[in-house]
Amino acid sequence: MTYKTSGTCSQSINYDIVDGKVKNVSFVGGCNGNLKGISKLVEGMDVADVIARLEGTTCGFKNTSCPDQLAKALKQSL
Repeated sequence: MTYKTSGTCSQSINYDIVDGKVKNVSFVGGCNGNLKGISKLVEGMDVADVIARLEGTTCGFKNTSCPDQLAKALKQSL
């Protein structure tokens, strides 16, 4: 699946949900190393757990962030 982000440096997030687990997360644009790290950390986690941990995360003065956008993408997929 692909989610077009809003309000972040990344432009989109690609991901899969397999049996309720988050798989194959990759961000297009954004802070490369940080986003690779987030992708590895959420790999195999339950969708609900990822949403609970990342939802509401902000970046600097912005009211959202790449992790928050991932949570939004996952919520939309449910």
